[in-house]
Amino acid sequence: MARRRFFVNRIDGEYAELTGDDARHLARVLRAEIGQRYEISDNQRAYLAEISAANAHGITFHVLEPLPAEAPSLQITLFAALIKFDRFEWLVEKATELGVARIVPIDAERTEKGLAMAAKKRVERWKKIARESSQQARRVRMSEIVPPEALEQALSDRSPYRYFLEEQPGAEALARALPADRRPEDAIAILTGPEGGWTDRERALAARGGWKPVSLSSNILRSETAAIAALSILSHAWHNQS
Repeated sequence: MARRRFFVNRIDGEYAELTGDDARHLARVLRAEIGQRYEISDNQRAYLAEISAANAHGITFHVLEPLPAEAPSLQITLFAALIKFDRFEWLVEKATELGVARIVPIDAERTEKGLAMAAKKRVERWKKIARESSQQARRVRMSEIVPPEALEQALSDRSPYRYFLEEQPGAEALARALPADRRPEDAIAILTGPEGGWTDRERALAARGGWKPVSLSSNILRSETAAIAALSILSHAWHNQS
């Protein structure tokens, strides 16, 4: 069975501290004891570590050795139009499990204004969800969650491959739009729309910005379903590239 992995803020020499909810979970639920071994990450690299102290203030790890470095991986930025917060939280959790590098909430024209106004206060909660999901998925680096942006700002992204999820007929299927020559370290940006869909003005802005409109299905998918379906296609395509 794989060891549990926890993120620490930093590693000082041979030691690292785990505090907050993760430390309480490790101490109370997993019944942490001195000498138990876990994996820890400083968000740059993973290490094998052993508990050297456990008390009400936190857990102290003694770093034993670095774990083998991961190979370069696909860097996906998900620009996700804001949707109802329970669904957006689910999106953050599942996108993190699928390995997305960065999640940027987007204020689109058809985003409910109450959501856009309240989103800034939710960023810390979304970061917590991404941290927990990254640990569960045994990632070395957490998904980065940034404050909401306007669509115009998102469209200035300069990733080599940029895809705009389009529900209207005529867009090429995402799986067929992908480049034939794929490298593990490629950078991709994908933009998913709000519950009310894109406006014609937003479509025109994306086209002028060089974003390629792509589709997923003849069915109309919920925003969060479309985002996860797109990420699954991208992950599968790059993971299975020979």
